[in-house]
Amino acid sequence: MSDPAGQEEIIALRACAWPRRPKESARVRIISPEEVPGWIVHEDGELLVVDKPGDVVCHPSKAGPWSSLVGALREYTGLPTVHLIFRLDRETSGIVVLAKNAAMASRLQTALQRQRIGKRYRAILTGRLDVPVRVDQPLGDDVTSPVFVKSTVVPVGEGKAAVTEFRPLGCSPAGDFTLADVILGTGRKHQIRAHAQWLGRPVVGDKIYGPDARLYLEFIDTGWTEALASRLLLPRQALHCAEIDLRPAGLDHVFRAALATDLSEFCSKNKITPPREA
Repeated sequence: MSDPAGQEEIIALRACAWPRRPKESARVRIISPEEVPGWIVHEDGELLVVDKPGDVVCHPSKAGPWSSLVGALREYTGLPTVHLIFRLDRETSGIVVLAKNAAMASRLQTALQRQRIGKRYRAILTGRLDVPVRVDQPLGDDVTSPVFVKSTVVPVGEGKAAVTEFRPLGCSPAGDFTLADVILGTGRKHQIRAHAQWLGRPVVGDKIYGPDARLYLEFIDTGWTEALASRLLLPRQALHCAEIDLRPAGLDHVFRAALATDLSEFCSKNKITPPREA
């Protein structure tokens, strides 16, 4: 039986935990024109593929063209628009594919909807994962979280189907951390991060799906602090898009990006040896 009073209490708590925060322009990451050429993985007449750093927003913002990946790439190419085929969260690094014209954008977006684009991520997980695990659990909104954008595993029939496979590549000697390949069977919001949390192996540095979602609110209010560093270990989530395969979409391209420097350094510090290949 539903409990309207209980639901209202949850909504009230979430509203109190999520007041509007004033935007601070000082924290906006501004891209310099000199950076962009170093991010280019591939460019031709129809495609532009970049290795995005883990502190760059994909979508345009009000802070000007150089405050987002799409804006900076418009300036770089001189095109009136570049079409983002799929986005990465600001704190996720790795391969991003953009189309230079509407026809290629439509082709790739249709392929993405039909799950004809292969994606492989690398993640540093908290704890030991010794064997591959396939998580087939539906995702929906986490209505109990103080962070409205948070997803969570929900009962079958109440959310959207989501499938993620985690394949361990190496663990730290003490079993504190695991570097894993992550293969997506679907493309839901925050899918890897939500499934990693459900698995009990949250992504290192994840402010929303890690130790406590309220750390995300604290970060918005205070920025990065020593207190946050002591709990999160990394200033951004340890998630990297390592490969995009367009061959299922009929294009003879597989784009790869080696593990980002900050994540590679974390692996070295914790004696996790990443495979040599990207």
